Amino acid sequence: MNSDLLGMLGFDPAYIIIGMAAVIIILFIMIIVALSKIGKLNKKYASFMRGQDGKTLEKTLIKRLDQIDELAALTEKNKNDIKVLFDKQVNDIQKYGIVKYDAFDEMGGRLSFSLALLNQEDSGVVLNAVHTREGCYIYIKDIIKGESVILLTEEEKGAIEQAINGGGLK
Repeated sequence: MNSDLLGMLGFDPAYIIIGMAAVIIILFIMIIVALSKIGKLNKKYASFMRGQDGKTLEKTLIKRLDQIDELAALTEKNKNDIKVLFDKQVNDIQKYGIVKYDAFDEMGGRLSFSLALLNQEDSGVVLNAVHTREGCYIYIKDIIKGESVILLTEEEKGAIEQAINGGGLK
């Protein structure tokens, strides 16, 4: 009677059986894949839990979280320390320039020199050491933003320019 009903609707029972068999095979394959994945997950879980109960696992997690908190606090302290260092660095000597010269014609060897020591804002000092037969005399002049209120020699100007433009020895 059922086959007559299917025949009246235009369905061949053989196609329906073949279709259902294909669906069953697909479902069977999906079950095998799911069971395989569950097996792998169970192995990973067993490996993770091996030798530990819930309390030791909880202690381990709490310990790791405390370590993370300590690292976060240390990182914040390091950031603050670096900021303080950068703020202080503005006033540190960062640039230098030196020009060696002969102060007097009768003296050789370029024993006299002008040394400029400047910070990030091109402020600092210029030292001028003049070597003579009688001794060595050192003069110091303040430099504020690359300028001095006291008249500068050519060698001092050269040392300051050198410091501002990258430093070195000439």
